[in-house]
Amino acid sequence: MKNAMLIDAADNVVVAIEPIQKGGPVEYDKNGELCTLTALEDITIYHKLACRDIPKGEPVVKYGQHIGSAVTEIKAGQHVHVHNVESHSENF
Repeated sequence: MKNAMLIDAADNVVVAIEPIQKGGPVEYDKNGELCTLTALEDITIYHKLACRDIPKGEPVVKYGQHIGSAVTEIKAGQHVHVHNVESHSENF
């Protein structure tokens, strides 16, 4: 049963659509294919988690857009939030 959502195929994070317990499966659809990974932490509903490893310094992508940069290596299944992402702002 899907419990996370990939918003854009370019994203490296998914959004929990229900609470997910540490060690539990994270299931989401990517281009019609069911993908599964294991949650490395408890994930609150509507929070992001990595759907693949994100190396330190790499952009965090949601909605197909760069929303920040990883300040530490983020493993697939790990919570993605202010503790491991530096905000990205555009200069206009």
